[in-house]
Amino acid sequence: MSIHLVVIDALNLIRRVHAAQPGEPDIASTSKVCCQALSKIIAISQPTHIVAVFDHHGDDRGWRAELLPNYKEGRKPMPPELQTGMDQIQDDFMALGVDSLLSDGDEADDLIATLALKVADHGGKVTIVSTDKGYCQLLRPTVMIRDYFQQRWLDSPFIAKEFGVRPEQLPDYWGLAGISSSKIPGVPGIGPKAACELLQLYPDLDSILSADNLPEKWRKKITPNKDSARASKAVARLKTDLELGFNLQDIRFQLAG
Repeated sequence: MSIHLVVIDALNLIRRVHAAQPGEPDIASTSKVCCQALSKIIAISQPTHIVAVFDHHGDDRGWRAELLPNYKEGRKPMPPELQTGMDQIQDDFMALGVDSLLSDGDEADDLIATLALKVADHGGKVTIVSTDKGYCQLLRPTVMIRDYFQQRWLDSPFIAKEFGVRPEQLPDYWGLAGISSSKIPGVPGIGPKAACELLQLYPDLDSILSADNLPEKWRKKITPNKDSARASKAVARLKTDLELGFNLQDIRFQLAG
């Protein structure tokens, strides 16, 4: 049997649904809309395996904040009613046959990346459901990213149009241009256009940092900020070697009922 794993970036889905609810959203209505979305995803994708991955709820910002102390600092916290209703949402997901994986100190991004590549490396197909373009660095013929809200695939042509680089170059791109929303600085003075131009001339960030022929207009910005570039790339790169603590059989999809 060929494997098709669907991985839901749970908080990416839930927080967007919750924010879009009219008036004062409650957990019941948020959970209902999320479950409707899951039912549509299941009907369209026909998964053999499925799991919703949740970030841990603590204040610890993880290993990335050790590299970049300002990482994700000042991000809007989860609404309290959503925080307290998370168990109910997970129960409702389970009623649909969708189990939940809760991260323990690791970011959901790294758990999703690890799980996706483990399955893909063993010949399976993976669909990650998220609006987060960070997952696009994982793209390959058997790993796809689906933006449920825009109803589009975040594929290689999308990345080429959006960033002007190849999917595997995205961490290098963000090492140069940074990600302002996550407080990833990159190299001051190097914006998206320059990052794109550099990565058309050189294959990756390391090649740029070690280049003897780097044009002066870029050298004067990059040379004093090499450490920031390396740290920014490291933080933007997803970990794919976490210990998962479960096997694929545990998340086999079975229709509820």
